[in-house]
Amino acid sequence: MALTFTLDPAVTPGLRDGVLDLWTDVSNAGGAVGFVPPVTREAVRPELVRHLVQMAEGRTHLLVGRDETGEVAATAFLTFNTHRLMTHWLWLYTVMVHPRHQGRGYGRDLLTAAAEAARTFDGIDAIRLTCRGGQGLERFYTSCGYKEVGRVPDAIRVAPGDDRDDVTMLLPLI
Repeated sequence: MALTFTLDPAVTPGLRDGVLDLWTDVSNAGGAVGFVPPVTREAVRPELVRHLVQMAEGRTHLLVGRDETGEVAATAFLTFNTHRLMTHWLWLYTVMVHPRHQGRGYGRDLLTAAAEAARTFDGIDAIRLTCRGGQGLERFYTSCGYKEVGRVPDAIRVAPGDDRDDVTMLLPLI
């Protein structure tokens, strides 16, 4: 069964808790979404609050994928670039599919829905994202139409002695 995607759903306590649970579960499964396992909901909460504040300010949009039971199963945040010479592209952050749903094509569906959402914003020509090297994410994003456009070696320190590349990917929308 496919996920149902909604751009900018109402931020209810249920949605907030669903995103928080998703982010925690993805992090604890080893997902490259800003944390290193083990992580608690309390550790993730301040980062979610930052995203929610950006949403309230109109700088960020939330794309949510719900499964057949209505639970939050996937998310991505689309954030406008604030530099006046770079407002023609936006950032895609915190791209997540719950571990129990992985392997079903939902990640590809999420990226397709994100591109469709980005096309609804006036003047947006491309999506840019960064990903942590060493996990095969570049191959996945490339298979979804993204192109690697930059790489900073060893820019992400996952743990002492475990540095990963910070990889920048771009998806032209026109």
